[in-house]
Amino acid sequence: MNLNLVILSGGSGTRLWPLSREQYPKQLLALIGDDTMLQQTATRLDGFSGSLPVAAEPIVVCNEEYRFITAEQMRAIGRTSSRILLEPIGRNTAPALTLAALSVAREDEDGVLLVMPADHVVRDREAFHRAVAVGLEAAKEGAMVTFGIVPERAETGYGYIRFGSECSPGVCEVAAFVEKPDADTAAEYVACGAYLWNSGLFMVRASAWLKAIGHFNPAMLAACEASLDAAVRDIDFVRIGRSTFEACPSDSIDYAVMEKLAGAPELGIAPRVVPMSVGWSDVGAWDALWALAEKDNTGNAARGDVVFEDTTDSLVHATSRMVACVGVDGLVVVETPDAVMVAHKDRTQDVKKIVARLKADKRSQVYAHRKIHRPWGCYDSIDNGQRFQVKHIQVKPGAALSLQMHHHRAEHWIVVSGTAKVTRGDETFLLTENQSTYIPLGVTHRLENPGKLMLEMIEVQSGSYLGEDDIVRFEDTYGRK
Repeated sequence: MNLNLVILSGGSGTRLWPLSREQYPKQLLALIGDDTMLQQTATRLDGFSGSLPVAAEPIVVCNEEYRFITAEQMRAIGRTSSRILLEPIGRNTAPALTLAALSVAREDEDGVLLVMPADHVVRDREAFHRAVAVGLEAAKEGAMVTFGIVPERAETGYGYIRFGSECSPGVCEVAAFVEKPDADTAAEYVACGAYLWNSGLFMVRASAWLKAIGHFNPAMLAACEASLDAAVRDIDFVRIGRSTFEACPSDSIDYAVMEKLAGAPELGIAPRVVPMSVGWSDVGAWDALWALAEKDNTGNAARGDVVFEDTTDSLVHATSRMVACVGVDGLVVVETPDAVMVAHKDRTQDVKKIVARLKADKRSQVYAHRKIHRPWGCYDSIDNGQRFQVKHIQVKPGAALSLQMHHHRAEHWIVVSGTAKVTRGDETFLLTENQSTYIPLGVTHRLENPGKLMLEMIEVQSGSYLGEDDIVRFEDTYGRK
């Protein structure tokens, strides 16, 4: 029996736009510290000394749209990535946990799952380890354990858990789950001392979860079983069967199982909660990030090239240029190469309304950043206009783009540094610094980096259509169509 870390890496973090985008959501960002939120989650059990050993590889359940950057971030912290489960479509957290439980149960039916969203922050790791160790004993005995956060304020953005009597040291009965309250009700919850924030963290044996989901939602269990049976391994990933998973009901862990357990004592799976104070936050919006960030003596938090003058209690995040603030108070300013967002700190929840408008207008800024990550490296569209586009391309050592062709554009390649191996039609040749070549429209071509250093080059595209969907792939190392 092992303790298996299950990381749920879905969601788009719309209230953290423009840094968080649909194809590069907040869990892939380094918002607090140098590691991304996904990386911090993956290492959160490092040094844990509870009663079960921690499985060597975490299970990551994520959307296939950001599979490569997920795998790359896991490798960067020394975590192998053979247990990355790719959901072809989002179906909320209960199916994601069911897939993970089925995957674990095939090797370790009684393995315990510690389920954590990838986009939360835990500042006090030692306190977290103590809480996990306490909850682990209840989970081993067959309970389904959630972790409740001792409230620091009357928060209306979280659901609450009312806890009952203590049934073992540090473990309490769950008396009720409560939806997000209004301000007055939240103040009452905090004042009475019987309520905890619902963190969305869970611990349960794989067999117990599968028993519960089979009882409460057999259609979900059947769809997940069929989807995992239809899964195929693709490099670092396990691709879940699309057609069967699309038929899966959508529901959260709370609604699907946790809130129903008290009414089904015949299952023998008791709902339990472990209260904890661990410096937790779901970093739901920019004001939450300001609260977590280090601030100067006037309450300002900054990241990047930022200059403050007569400014107080503000958060500025600059990624590509200098941002200066003069004579303002309580603002959030977030700068990216293709968008700038300015909001008052007490209105950051409404950023999602801007995202909804951008999505309705089909604006590209809601989906992806200007810099796009690929399994071979990345590219940044540094300029574009009528019938042309300029990209800065970086190719990792040993990596190769697909063998491809374009119907509507030609390309000029200029090597800035490193060595490029170029396939152009029937030719194959090397280019080094300050050398260039031309890829005519309709000619099959491939770019590779045969060296040990990063290849950097400038690509100038010209033609009647420059969209990324004008790519016909003939061969691809990464299994893309």
